[in-house]
Amino acid sequence: MKLTGVMPALVTPFDAQNRIDFNAFEKHLTALRAAGVTGWVPMGSTGEYFSMSNDERDEVLKFVKDFANDDEILIAGTNAPASREVIENTLRAKEIGYDTVLLATPFYTRPTQEELLAHYRAVIDAADVNLVLYNYPPKDGVEISFELMDALADDPRVIGIKESSGILQRAVDIHARYKGRIDLVSGSDDIALDFMFWGADSWICGPANCMAKACVDLDRTFRSGDLVKAKEKMTVLYRAMNILESGKFVQKIKYGCELQGVSVGVCRAPLGELTADEKAEFRAAMEPILNW
Repeated sequence: MKLTGVMPALVTPFDAQNRIDFNAFEKHLTALRAAGVTGWVPMGSTGEYFSMSNDERDEVLKFVKDFANDDEILIAGTNAPASREVIENTLRAKEIGYDTVLLATPFYTRPTQEELLAHYRAVIDAADVNLVLYNYPPKDGVEISFELMDALADDPRVIGIKESSGILQRAVDIHARYKGRIDLVSGSDDIALDFMFWGADSWICGPANCMAKACVDLDRTFRSGDLVKAKEKMTVLYRAMNILESGKFVQKIKYGCELQGVSVGVCRAPLGELTADEKAEFRAAMEPILNW
Protein backbone atom coordinates (compact mmCIF):
# COMPACT_ATOMS: atom_id res chain seq x y z
CA MET A 1 0.00 0.00 0.00
CA LYS A 2 1.31 3.43 -0.96
CA LEU A 3 0.75 6.21 1.56
CA THR A 4 -0.20 9.39 -0.29
CA GLY A 5 -1.97 12.69 0.25
CA VAL A 6 -3.61 14.16 3.33
CA MET A 7 -5.12 11.69 5.78
CA PRO A 8 -6.84 13.33 8.77
CA ALA A 9 -6.05 11.98 12.21
CA LEU A 10 -9.74 12.03 13.05
CA VAL A 11 -11.39 13.65 16.03
CA THR A 12 -14.16 11.71 17.75
CA PRO A 13 -17.36 13.78 18.02
CA PHE A 14 -19.22 13.67 21.36
CA ASP A 15 -22.73 14.86 22.10
CA ALA A 16 -23.99 16.80 25.12
CA GLN A 17 -24.27 13.55 27.09
CA ASN A 18 -20.62 12.73 26.33
CA ARG A 19 -21.55 9.86 23.99
CA ILE A 20 -20.10 9.34 20.54
CA ASP A 21 -22.16 11.43 18.13
CA PHE A 22 -22.30 9.39 14.93
CA ASN A 23 -24.58 11.86 13.14
CA ALA A 24 -21.99 14.58 13.63
CA PHE A 25 -19.29 12.09 12.67
CA GLU A 26 -20.93 11.39 9.31
CA LYS A 27 -21.28 15.10 8.56
CA HIS A 28 -17.65 15.62 9.48
CA LEU A 29 -16.36 12.78 7.29
CA THR A 30 -18.52 13.90 4.39
CA ALA A 31 -17.05 17.40 4.55
CA LEU A 32 -13.51 16.03 4.71
CA ARG A 33 -14.10 13.79 1.70
CA ALA A 34 -15.44 16.76 -0.26
CA ALA A 35 -12.23 18.62 0.59
CA GLY A 36 -10.17 15.88 -1.06
CA VAL A 37 -8.56 13.84 1.72
CA THR A 38 -7.12 10.48 0.66
CA GLY A 39 -7.94 8.37 3.69
CA TRP A 40 -8.82 8.07 7.35
CA VAL A 41 -6.86 7.58 10.57
CA PRO A 42 -9.27 7.01 13.47
CA MET A 43 -8.39 6.29 17.08
CA GLY A 44 -5.17 8.22 17.39
CA SER A 45 -4.51 10.73 20.13
CA THR A 46 -6.52 13.37 18.23
CA GLY A 47 -9.42 10.93 18.42
CA GLU A 48 -9.11 10.73 22.23
CA TYR A 49 -8.71 6.95 22.21
CA PHE A 50 -7.19 7.22 25.69
CA SER A 51 -10.57 8.22 27.16
CA MET A 52 -12.62 5.54 25.41
CA SER A 53 -13.61 1.98 26.19
CA ASN A 54 -12.70 -0.89 23.88
CA ASP A 55 -16.33 -1.12 22.78
CA GLU A 56 -16.36 2.57 21.87
CA ARG A 57 -13.08 2.26 19.98
CA ASP A 58 -14.45 -0.65 17.99
CA GLU A 59 -17.63 1.29 17.22
CA VAL A 60 -15.57 4.16 15.81
CA LEU A 61 -13.37 1.84 13.75
CA LYS A 62 -16.43 0.06 12.33
CA PHE A 63 -18.18 3.34 11.53
CA VAL A 64 -15.19 4.77 9.67
CA LYS A 65 -14.58 1.47 7.86
CA ASP A 66 -18.19 1.36 6.69
CA PHE A 67 -18.01 4.99 5.53
CA ALA A 68 -14.74 4.59 3.61
CA ASN A 69 -14.60 4.02 -0.12
CA ASP A 70 -12.47 1.25 -1.57
CA ASP A 71 -9.89 3.73 -2.88
CA GLU A 72 -9.43 5.50 0.46
CA ILE A 73 -6.58 4.59 2.80
CA LEU A 74 -7.54 3.18 6.20
CA ILE A 75 -5.14 3.24 9.16
CA ALA A 76 -6.30 2.34 12.68
CA GLY A 77 -4.69 3.67 15.82
CA THR A 78 -4.29 0.72 18.19
CA ASN A 79 -1.97 2.15 20.79
CA ALA A 80 -1.95 1.21 24.49
CA PRO A 81 0.53 1.18 27.38
CA ALA A 82 1.14 -2.60 27.29
CA SER A 83 2.13 -4.92 24.44
CA ARG A 84 -0.66 -7.36 25.29
CA GLU A 85 -3.30 -4.65 24.93
CA VAL A 86 -1.77 -3.30 21.71
CA ILE A 87 -1.92 -6.79 20.22
CA GLU A 88 -5.54 -7.21 21.33
CA ASN A 89 -6.47 -3.81 19.86
CA THR A 90 -4.65 -4.63 16.62
CA LEU A 91 -6.32 -8.01 16.23
CA ARG A 92 -9.74 -6.42 16.71
CA ALA A 93 -8.91 -3.71 14.16
CA LYS A 94 -7.82 -6.40 11.69
CA GLU A 95 -11.09 -8.26 12.22
CA ILE A 96 -13.02 -5.03 11.55
CA GLY A 97 -11.18 -4.58 8.26
CA TYR A 98 -8.03 -2.54 8.87
CA ASP A 99 -4.87 -3.86 7.23
CA THR A 100 -2.65 -1.07 8.55
CA VAL A 101 -2.17 0.31 12.06
CA LEU A 102 -0.42 3.38 13.47
CA LEU A 103 1.63 2.68 16.59
CA ALA A 104 3.40 5.15 18.81
CA THR A 105 5.69 3.93 21.55
CA PRO A 106 3.77 2.56 24.58
CA PHE A 107 3.05 5.53 26.80
CA TYR A 108 4.01 5.90 30.47
CA THR A 109 6.34 2.88 30.55
CA ARG A 110 9.17 4.50 28.54
CA PRO A 111 10.65 1.24 27.20
CA THR A 112 14.30 0.90 26.18
CA GLN A 113 15.08 0.60 22.49
CA GLU A 114 15.56 -3.16 22.89
CA GLU A 115 12.19 -3.45 24.62
CA LEU A 116 10.57 -1.27 21.99
CA LEU A 117 11.96 -3.40 19.16
CA ALA A 118 10.63 -6.52 20.87
CA HIS A 119 7.26 -4.77 21.27
CA TYR A 120 6.91 -3.92 17.58
CA ARG A 121 8.04 -7.37 16.52
CA ALA A 122 5.51 -8.95 18.86
CA VAL A 123 2.71 -6.97 17.22
CA ILE A 124 3.90 -7.89 13.73
CA ASP A 125 4.18 -11.57 14.68
CA ALA A 126 0.74 -11.64 16.29
CA ALA A 127 -1.27 -9.78 13.65
CA ASP A 128 -1.13 -9.82 9.85
CA VAL A 129 -1.09 -6.05 9.44
CA ASN A 130 1.11 -3.34 8.02
CA LEU A 131 2.71 -1.03 10.55
CA VAL A 132 3.24 2.73 10.47
CA LEU A 133 5.56 3.71 13.30
CA TYR A 134 4.76 6.93 15.15
CA ASN A 135 7.61 8.94 16.63
CA TYR A 136 6.35 11.60 19.05
CA PRO A 137 8.90 11.91 21.88
CA PRO A 138 7.53 15.20 23.30
CA LYS A 139 4.33 13.31 24.20
CA ASP A 140 5.50 9.71 24.67
CA GLY A 141 8.87 10.35 26.26
CA VAL A 142 10.72 7.87 24.02
CA GLU A 143 12.28 8.40 20.60
CA ILE A 144 12.28 5.70 17.93
CA SER A 145 16.01 5.43 17.28
CA PHE A 146 17.67 4.91 13.94
CA GLU A 147 19.11 1.66 15.30
CA LEU A 148 15.57 0.42 15.91
CA MET A 149 14.50 1.53 12.43
CA ASP A 150 17.56 -0.19 10.95
CA ALA A 151 16.34 -3.43 12.54
CA LEU A 152 12.85 -3.04 11.03
CA ALA A 153 13.63 -1.37 7.71
CA ASP A 154 13.68 -4.53 5.63
CA ASP A 155 10.44 -5.93 7.02
CA PRO A 156 7.93 -5.42 4.18
CA ARG A 157 5.13 -4.84 6.68
CA VAL A 158 6.84 -1.82 8.30
CA ILE A 159 5.75 0.64 5.64
CA GLY A 160 6.19 4.10 7.15
CA ILE A 161 6.95 6.36 10.07
CA LYS A 162 4.87 9.34 11.12
CA GLU A 163 7.56 11.72 12.32
CA SER A 164 6.21 14.16 14.91
CA SER A 165 9.39 15.09 16.73
CA GLY A 166 9.36 18.55 15.15
CA ILE A 167 13.04 18.08 14.25
CA LEU A 168 13.52 18.58 10.52
CA GLN A 169 16.95 16.96 10.58
CA ARG A 170 15.31 13.67 11.52
CA ALA A 171 13.03 13.90 8.48
CA VAL A 172 16.05 14.49 6.24
CA ASP A 173 17.88 11.57 7.83
CA ILE A 174 14.88 9.23 7.49
CA HIS A 175 14.57 10.11 3.82
CA ALA A 176 18.29 9.58 3.24
CA ARG A 177 18.51 6.29 5.15
CA TYR A 178 15.26 4.54 4.28
CA LYS A 179 14.04 5.80 0.91
CA GLY A 180 12.27 2.92 -0.81
CA ARG A 181 12.03 0.94 2.43
CA ILE A 182 10.19 3.04 5.02
CA ASP A 183 8.01 5.94 3.86
CA LEU A 184 8.45 9.28 5.61
CA VAL A 185 5.02 10.51 6.74
CA SER A 186 4.63 14.13 7.78
CA GLY A 187 3.50 14.46 11.37
CA SER A 188 4.93 17.87 12.34
CA ASP A 189 2.19 20.06 10.94
CA ASP A 190 3.85 23.46 11.18
CA ILE A 191 6.78 22.25 9.04
CA ALA A 192 4.73 20.02 6.73
CA LEU A 193 6.02 21.74 3.59
CA ASP A 194 9.60 21.05 4.65
CA PHE A 195 8.70 17.37 5.03
CA MET A 196 7.31 17.37 1.50
CA PHE A 197 10.63 18.70 0.21
CA TRP A 198 12.34 15.78 1.93
CA GLY A 199 10.24 13.01 0.45
CA ALA A 200 7.05 12.84 2.53
CA ASP A 201 4.34 11.78 0.07
CA SER A 202 1.71 11.61 2.81
CA TRP A 203 0.58 13.67 5.77
CA ILE A 204 -1.30 12.18 8.74
CA CYS A 205 -2.75 15.47 9.82
CA GLY A 206 -4.77 16.41 12.89
CA PRO A 207 -5.35 19.98 11.66
CA ALA A 208 -7.02 18.56 8.53
CA ASN A 209 -10.11 18.10 10.71
CA CYS A 210 -10.65 21.87 10.69
CA MET A 211 -8.62 23.06 7.68
CA ALA A 212 -8.87 20.17 5.23
CA LYS A 213 -9.29 22.28 2.07
CA ALA A 214 -6.18 24.28 2.89
CA CYS A 215 -4.08 21.22 3.78
CA VAL A 216 -5.14 19.37 0.63
CA ASP A 217 -4.52 22.48 -1.47
CA LEU A 218 -1.01 22.85 -0.03
CA ASP A 219 -0.25 19.21 -0.76
CA ARG A 220 -1.56 19.42 -4.33
CA THR A 221 0.23 22.69 -5.00
CA PHE A 222 3.53 21.18 -3.93
CA ARG A 223 2.93 18.05 -6.04
CA SER A 224 2.21 20.26 -9.05
CA GLY A 225 5.70 21.72 -8.79
CA ASP A 226 4.63 25.28 -7.98
CA LEU A 227 6.96 25.74 -5.03
CA VAL A 228 6.49 29.51 -4.80
CA LYS A 229 2.73 29.15 -4.30
CA ALA A 230 3.25 26.23 -1.91
CA LYS A 231 5.48 28.43 0.24
CA GLU A 232 2.88 31.22 0.22
CA LYS A 233 0.15 28.79 1.31
CA MET A 234 2.29 27.30 4.07
CA THR A 235 2.93 30.83 5.31
CA VAL A 236 -0.82 31.39 5.68
CA LEU A 237 -1.28 28.05 7.45
CA TYR A 238 1.74 28.41 9.70
CA ARG A 239 0.24 30.68 12.34
CA ALA A 240 -2.73 28.41 13.07
CA MET A 241 -0.53 25.30 12.94
CA ASN A 242 1.94 26.85 15.36
CA ILE A 243 -0.81 27.78 17.81
CA LEU A 244 -2.04 24.20 17.70
CA GLU A 245 1.43 22.95 18.60
CA SER A 246 1.59 25.31 21.60
CA GLY A 247 -0.85 23.24 23.69
CA LYS A 248 -4.46 22.04 24.01
CA PHE A 249 -4.14 20.56 20.54
CA VAL A 250 -7.32 18.46 20.47
CA GLN A 251 -9.44 21.15 22.08
CA LYS A 252 -8.32 23.67 19.45
CA ILE A 253 -8.93 21.20 16.62
CA LYS A 254 -12.49 20.65 17.84
CA TYR A 255 -13.04 24.38 18.20
CA GLY A 256 -11.71 24.81 14.67
CA CYS A 257 -14.33 22.35 13.42
CA GLU A 258 -16.98 24.49 15.11
CA LEU A 259 -15.61 27.54 13.31
CA GLN A 260 -16.00 25.61 10.04
CA GLY A 261 -19.66 24.96 10.85
CA VAL A 262 -19.32 21.34 11.96
CA SER A 263 -19.93 20.83 15.67
CA VAL A 264 -18.04 17.84 17.09
CA GLY A 265 -18.56 18.62 20.77
CA VAL A 266 -15.96 19.13 23.46
CA CYS A 267 -13.23 16.84 24.72
CA ARG A 268 -13.58 14.27 27.45
CA ALA A 269 -11.82 14.76 30.79
CA PRO A 270 -9.08 15.19 31.72
CA LEU A 271 -8.93 17.53 28.69
CA GLY A 272 -10.58 20.82 29.65
CA GLU A 273 -12.22 23.51 27.58
CA LEU A 274 -10.45 26.46 26.00
CA THR A 275 -10.45 29.85 27.66
CA ALA A 276 -11.97 32.85 25.92
CA ASP A 277 -8.48 34.17 25.18
CA GLU A 278 -7.36 30.85 23.69
CA LYS A 279 -10.43 30.76 21.47
CA ALA A 280 -9.87 34.32 20.32
CA GLU A 281 -6.21 33.68 19.45
CA PHE A 282 -7.00 30.56 17.44
CA ARG A 283 -10.04 32.11 15.76
CA ALA A 284 -7.91 35.02 14.55
CA ALA A 285 -5.34 32.61 13.10
CA MET A 286 -8.09 30.61 11.40
CA GLU A 287 -9.68 33.65 9.70
CA PRO A 288 -7.71 33.42 6.43
CA ILE A 289 -8.30 29.65 6.33
CA LEU A 290 -12.08 29.55 6.86
CA ASN A 291 -12.93 30.64 3.31
CA TRP A 292 -10.03 28.90 1.57
